[in-house]
Amino acid sequence: MAQFFSVHPENPQPRLIKQAADIVRKGGLIAYPTDSCYALGCRLDDKDALERIRRIRQLDDKHHFTLVCHDLSQLGTYARVDNRTYRMLKSATPGSYTFILQATKETPRRVWNPKKQTIGLRVPQHPVALALLEEMGEPLLSSTLILPGDEFALTDVWDIRDRLEHDVDLVIDGGYCGIEPSTVVDLSGESPVVLRVGQGDPAPFGG
Repeated sequence: MAQFFSVHPENPQPRLIKQAADIVRKGGLIAYPTDSCYALGCRLDDKDALERIRRIRQLDDKHHFTLVCHDLSQLGTYARVDNRTYRMLKSATPGSYTFILQATKETPRRVWNPKKQTIGLRVPQHPVALALLEEMGEPLLSSTLILPGDEFALTDVWDIRDRLEHDVDLVIDGGYCGIEPSTVVDLSGESPVVLRVGQGDPAPFGG
């Protein structure tokens, strides 16, 4: 049965953040808040936890998983970023955007898009997510918490707990963070392409 932490949405308690990071490091799968909606997260190199996310969300191998990073320097380890792309990223992070970028060799092939060799990356603005990422010192491999058959992401933590208490190891209650997912922008080509309009303003990327 999943553990349940109530974390202050603006000033997250360090003790709880450390415990949450320890759970992830030990192979745990968590439900946690971001600045757009709740997400599932695990360690990047945890194959078993990745398969649990695929099973919960019923995802195929074409799904773009997202590496949620603490900052741009961390993001640059896992994606190829030229100067032009870096300037665009810097102007939009942290924020409610997911960027599709070419993956580097530091990123496990199993989380690439198999045809395009791309990966989704984002730097969130939510204090709880940022505190957790800082404590871990590495990205979270993540996927929006939309369950099969649902139109919107789960946003009520008690609903998340009821529906996933036997599927995840921890639910972090960081307060309400909305049901609108991040705006997805493909930066892997010559020009930005807005693939999904969500909470982030698409206008800077021509959307």
